[in-house]
Amino acid sequence: MDGFPILSLMLAVPLFAGIACFFLDASAARIAALAATLVNLALGIVLWANYEIGGPQWQFVERAELFSGFSYALGIDGIALMLIALSVFLMPICILASLDSIKHRVGEYMAAFLIMETLMIGVFAAQDLYLFYIFFEAGLIPMYLIIGVWGGANRIYASYKFFLYTLLGSVLMLIAMFWMVGTAGTTDIPTLMQYDFPVGAQKWLWLAFFASFAVKMPMWPVHTWLPDAHVQAPTAGSVILAGVLLKMGGYGFIRFSLPMFPEASADFTWLIFALSMLAVVLTSLIALVQHDMKKLIAYSSVAHMAIVTAGLFAFNVQGLEGAMMMMLSHGLVSGALFLCVGVIYDRLHTREIDRYGGLSINMPKYALFFMLFTMASIGLPGTSGFVAEFLSLAGAYQVSTFTTLILTTGIILGAAYMLYLYRRVAFGEQKHADAAAMPDLNAREWAMLAPIAAAVLWMGVYPESFLAPMRADIAALDARVARAAPAGDSQLAIGEPTGHFANEIAHGEEAGEGQGETPGHGEAEGGH
Repeated sequence: MDGFPILSLMLAVPLFAGIACFFLDASAARIAALAATLVNLALGIVLWANYEIGGPQWQFVERAELFSGFSYALGIDGIALMLIALSVFLMPICILASLDSIKHRVGEYMAAFLIMETLMIGVFAAQDLYLFYIFFEAGLIPMYLIIGVWGGANRIYASYKFFLYTLLGSVLMLIAMFWMVGTAGTTDIPTLMQYDFPVGAQKWLWLAFFASFAVKMPMWPVHTWLPDAHVQAPTAGSVILAGVLLKMGGYGFIRFSLPMFPEASADFTWLIFALSMLAVVLTSLIALVQHDMKKLIAYSSVAHMAIVTAGLFAFNVQGLEGAMMMMLSHGLVSGALFLCVGVIYDRLHTREIDRYGGLSINMPKYALFFMLFTMASIGLPGTSGFVAEFLSLAGAYQVSTFTTLILTTGIILGAAYMLYLYRRVAFGEQKHADAAAMPDLNAREWAMLAPIAAAVLWMGVYPESFLAPMRADIAALDARVARAAPAGDSQLAIGEPTGHFANEIAHGEEAGEGQGETPGHGEAEGGH
């Protein structure tokens, strides 16, 4: 693969296919979109197969200087590889989900999805700061159109809310990028990840990036756009929104906030943990009282992504690995749950939970898939959710026992609302004749759900195949942030010094006692 521009090819295939879809009729556009996404899936498999575990950190690098201060620079590490693999895996499934349900302006719909695939891969592969920003922001446009044109009754409100929320935070991030490039003298992301920005400036830079990534995740309380967007979006739009677009916020924390501003990240750990605890408890309680299936799953997404943020800011290997596994698992499981909602919505055209019941009688295959994904969402051992939650909470526990205790209640509440949902949909008495008459899964729906089910079980039984490509990159990130790692519960209270400033105080006290050494990374965190 040396010298072969596979990343550029993965950007070009869906882009040109998307442009072609504008000029094709409905049936041809469907075929072209499915073919293009399958080609990109094949390229993604080739990319994974040729990724050298234990090799250079940045592989498949492509670089062309376009003009002063801007480069077309692509390259991936193991973290980006996994998120690209998730993207290309879900896209053909999204096209399959749309083959029958989208009836009008099919060519434009398929084009929007294909162009969005190009932009998503670009976010994870970009190695130039401004190129990343272009891909990151441009991804708003096709999703805005997918919700606004092909969404539900309140689609205009939901699409504007989605667009304005996500755009506002990103303006602050762009201003911070200008300052960073002026200070460091480069737009190269791998170089900036090793650059030591002044500690006094890091807080402002961190907050500027946080404004964008927190909305994208989304973190409480800037999550309110998500339930509206999910409810109004078509099924495939919800799948790709939950499966990939939310992960861009977590990727941003991993690629920018933690390595570029480690001291500021440590100083704001209390804020991240506080927001994560609030998100897990409040959104789980809100999910419990929902009558709309999509809205319930949307609120569960906020709770699950809160575990991701807690793992990321645990400043240890377990937390970082758990956060990445959580993003991959949530991408698969939440996407599958939205597909399950879409399957019965296409038959009955309602998402009201009370309109269903007893579907395990007339739709046993559907009920089996729905049960698997429900259990994976809860975190049942043997599914992807268990590995992800266990690692994330193990990492958070090394920093704050109290935070971990609160986050663990999210698992209990998650079991409550997901099992309550499943019981009301799959079991009980069949009170509605139209629901009782619905046919079971057809071949297209099997093709949508079976691959995700296999991936969820694969990740749960053999997580090492997903962790191995990321391990060296997570270790490098851990080494980068080690010097700023928070010491534990006693320093996470609001107002207490953490990270860099706590280390300065500790170093001064030790110097006063005549001790020349500071505690190591393993001691500060309670060990790995």
